[in-house]
Amino acid sequence: MSKLAIYPGTFDPITYGHLDIIERTLRIFPQVIVVVAQTSRKKLLFDVDERVAMVRQATKGLRGVRVEAFSGLVVDVAKKYKTNILIRGLRMVSDFEYEFQMALTNRRLAGNIETVFLMPSEKHSFISSTLLKEVAHLGADISTLVPKFVEKNLRAKLTL
Repeated sequence: MSKLAIYPGTFDPITYGHLDIIERTLRIFPQVIVVVAQTSRKKLLFDVDERVAMVRQATKGLRGVRVEAFSGLVVDVAKKYKTNILIRGLRMVSDFEYEFQMALTNRRLAGNIETVFLMPSEKHSFISSTLLKEVAHLGADISTLVPKFVEKNLRAKLTL
């Protein structure tokens, strides 16, 4: 089994749910590379450099974590780092259909790819970056959803 896993995503911005998945990954694999997508079909609030910086700051105390930006196919990123393990978080049953489709597509593109699905703690299972941005925009308290510096960055970005 590979000793390295790849955890891809947009992380726009990183949440406690993402951090929970990273910590759970480290219980199984000694190393994880969090790969931050440079582009996405999603409307992103933060540019890739801002997102990479926030993920690095959020994970700075975790041994075995590396953070890199990527573009293109995640299977190519896995090949680059010589691993076949992709980590994906499943918050709700509604995530499963999309994630299952992605896992099968990645396996078709690179037959050796294995996707490991991890569930966050119940207290983080409802958090999505999209919902987070929406409630932050409406002035809600998000201090239990993201690290303080992420909240500060998000509030600054939303007031522009």
